[in-house]
Amino acid sequence: MELILKEDVQNLGFKDDVVTVKNGYGRNYLIPNGLAAMATSSAKKVLAENLRQRAHKEKKVVDAANKVADTLKALELKIAAKTGAGDKLFGSVTTSDLAEAIAKEGHDIDRKFISIQGGSVKRTGPYNAQIRLHREVVVDFPFEVVAEKK
Repeated sequence: MELILKEDVQNLGFKDDVVTVKNGYGRNYLIPNGLAAMATSSAKKVLAENLRQRAHKEKKVVDAANKVADTLKALELKIAAKTGAGDKLFGSVTTSDLAEAIAKEGHDIDRKFISIQGGSVKRTGPYNAQIRLHREVVVDFPFEVVAEKK
């Protein structure tokens, strides 16, 4: 079944992509939740025209995302967390915590667009995360988890 995505769907595609999925996934999940629409020939023509008109606007968005990416690359972030014996954390540092810390630095990024390599952080030390600012702009963001001062 061919569908046109109305929103970004993780592990499937980005908005306005034409994707092929299994019938049940499309009929029972994507279409009822408003994430996709059927890819008929007329819908594909409308999509092509919309993409052509949006191309120059998209360039401005990509440039803005690249500027944010440059400022994020220059940012050195240390997240303080409570620790137990050794370097183990009480709890963990997740994408929500990372999004909060980045927001304190002046960049509002949704946690859905952040992925920490290895899931959540359970020990102190340096880590890497990927931040997707745009479908074409993905930033490798190094950060460090440090013990909270008592």
